[in-house]
Amino acid sequence: MFTYTERLIALRNLRPKRKLGFLKIISLFSFLGIMLGVAVLIIVMSVMNGFRSDLTEKIIGLNPHIIVKTNSTNELQIKNNLKNENLNFIETLSGEGIVLTQNNAKGVLIKGINKNEKKQSFINKKITKGSINDFLNGTIMIGAELAYNLDLNVGDKINLVSSSFISTPFGSIPKQENFNIAGIFDSGFYEFDQNLIYILISDAKSILNSNDNEMDLEIFLEDPFNAEKYKKKILSKNNEILIFTWSDANKTFFNALKVERNVMFIILTLIIVVAAFNIISGLTILIRNKTKEIAIIRTLGLSKKSIIKSFFLTGFTIGFLATVSGILFGIIFSFYIDNIRNFLSTIFSINIFPSDVYYLDKMPSEIDFLSVLFIFFMSLLITSITSYFPARTISKMKTTNALKYE
Repeated sequence: MFTYTERLIALRNLRPKRKLGFLKIISLFSFLGIMLGVAVLIIVMSVMNGFRSDLTEKIIGLNPHIIVKTNSTNELQIKNNLKNENLNFIETLSGEGIVLTQNNAKGVLIKGINKNEKKQSFINKKITKGSINDFLNGTIMIGAELAYNLDLNVGDKINLVSSSFISTPFGSIPKQENFNIAGIFDSGFYEFDQNLIYILISDAKSILNSNDNEMDLEIFLEDPFNAEKYKKKILSKNNEILIFTWSDANKTFFNALKVERNVMFIILTLIIVVAAFNIISGLTILIRNKTKEIAIIRTLGLSKKSIIKSFFLTGFTIGFLATVSGILFGIIFSFYIDNIRNFLSTIFSINIFPSDVYYLDKMPSEIDFLSVLFIFFMSLLITSITSYFPARTISKMKTTNALKYE
């Protein structure tokens, strides 16, 4: 593709004379700009991918994969249909309430589960204090963050106030009951551990003033990504029911992540483009200062095409080396990003990536090598374009005029 002479001229251009030292500075800025642009792009994309994957995994692990809202007229039929499809489901009842202690209060989501199905629920695997066997009527399971914020522990008593009201001689007042804490669970998902509590469904019916007609059927699949397929199957047999999957419940959230990822990609790509424009400046100045040498080489028999290729190779080499360096730096940084975060947090005594903001207890990173490959070729394409146009100006030079310079 490139002859020995073309490669030799390109190499010589990369090592300009001392009097052209400013060209080294321009080349250095071009190299660093492209390298850092590529590296940051890979790091940001890896963190966004890891963020999405970790949140998806936690959401799938903490939420039912399909929720079916039932009523008195269709409950039995829906249950039979689910059994015919060999789908495992549990009955739950949800509502809002407030946890009251002597000194604090916190709004929570109350979730009632059947005592015969409590070992199938996710909290059975997430309990860090207490035992699922102690989860009985009059007891409650709370998240680790809620326990920490309200200074609660296993065995403590709390007052739970619901959003339902009861009539008294003095008017309507919120319904409230006392519960003993049977256990504390830690899902690793800040939002859940801060806002979700579990009680048995019989207690939930009482405090939420609900009945059997307001139950939810929560379905758990072996492959959560088949949820949409089973949703269509269920709807085909009863299209009047309210049903939604885990992805439906979090569609806005995932769409926001996708938009944010695409915007970041565009912004960081523009940084690479701006850095690559330094190659245009550098090559234009280099060609201007080597006009006489170009004319001499032309008179010695080297074609304009070869000279254009040699100067193109000069710019392309800068871009290629910067791209490869950026990819290596970006992959290594992405791989150790959580260690780097912990190190910087310790050194500067600041909390980088706080869990109460990002819902995760560590900085995730997932390197997508197809994306890395795309970034590699995209950067080379930008570099090729910015190297070609200044090199092409050589074709418009006339040897006789060029020899008059200096």
